[in-house]
Amino acid sequence: MSISIGIHDLSFATTEFVLPHTALAAYNGTEIGKYHVGIGQESMSVPAADEDIVTMGAAAAAPIIARHGTDRIRTVVFATESSIDQAKSAGIYVHSLIGLSSATRVVELKQACYGATAALQFAIGLVRRDPAQQVLVIAGDVSKYDLDSPGEATQGAAAVAMLVGVDPALVRIEDPSGLFTADVMDFWRPNYRDTALVDGQESIGAYLQAVEGTWKDYTEQGGRSLQEFAAFCYHQPFTKMAYKAHRHLLNYCGHDTDNDAIARALGQTTAYNTVIGNSYTASVYLGLAALLDQADDLTGRSIGFLSYGSGSVAEFFAGTVVAGYQEHLRTEANREAIDRRKPVEYAEYRILHEHKLPADGGDHCAPAQTSGPFRLAGISGHKRIYEKR
Repeated sequence: MSISIGIHDLSFATTEFVLPHTALAAYNGTEIGKYHVGIGQESMSVPAADEDIVTMGAAAAAPIIARHGTDRIRTVVFATESSIDQAKSAGIYVHSLIGLSSATRVVELKQACYGATAALQFAIGLVRRDPAQQVLVIAGDVSKYDLDSPGEATQGAAAVAMLVGVDPALVRIEDPSGLFTADVMDFWRPNYRDTALVDGQESIGAYLQAVEGTWKDYTEQGGRSLQEFAAFCYHQPFTKMAYKAHRHLLNYCGHDTDNDAIARALGQTTAYNTVIGNSYTASVYLGLAALLDQADDLTGRSIGFLSYGSGSVAEFFAGTVVAGYQEHLRTEANREAIDRRKPVEYAEYRILHEHKLPADGGDHCAPAQTSGPFRLAGISGHKRIYEKR
């Protein structure tokens, strides 16, 4: 008898500040429709000087710990491409901040925006081996491009925490998965750079190639038919990319690309990403949060997930929404996380964008800016110091 494993709880956090795209457009003279319509973005989350993937990750995970406790959590997997250290997992800082047991394994996972899905699948494997345990999966990133570059308008920041275990209260994750890997240079960030490099057209082409590749493998592995899915959660580097990807999938499968049908399949998955911006590894699961928070009733319905990470690795898989899921949603808290952000002027955003921690090994305090539950207090002897507020 197979056991049901999936997402038992989901919570997310974002930043203290937000830059409306109207402010960016006013600065660079871009017609606002290029942002609001062209890429489907309205604003982007901007981290305070004392916020990073650790503070967001801890803020996302804390409500899950408050609801479920720590007794069954034996593993933490932190997926990110905004790593703060070449050796130490960001998850270890989170482990300390949220009070997990020392009898816990903690690792960091990286493969561009795909990392969180790898973490979810690894978590399912651990739970299948030992159904008594739960795995805390955290996906957290700060999407950062050079000022005045084409990618600037797609920036964002957020963290999603998911509790993975048996008899999930939200979504049961199904076998099989469709997998695809190709060695391409569409997006990358060398160790010596703080901002990513991207070839926009190459990246779109690589994404669409991955859509075909994952779906081909998914069907060959005996997956569901396209018509069985009530909605699709795509990775959203910008929300219009999800629409482009789904239209491509429909074309590839020989289906009609009716705009209304595409909107019904995707429309409710983009609400949070539209105002948060690109959160890399967290993006797909922000889409899931938005869908569950807005849909009338998805009980027993199947959702398709397409996770794409540049470079590139991608996966298509299915999840079924379980009965009673609406009682476990965090809709009000999710909207509060977005609404509490303070708008910044473009000049202030540039200062935050260029802020860097000193690298001289001295004692440095971080400006106290965030009103969130955790903050980066400073750095001393090349060691980051975090604190609960």
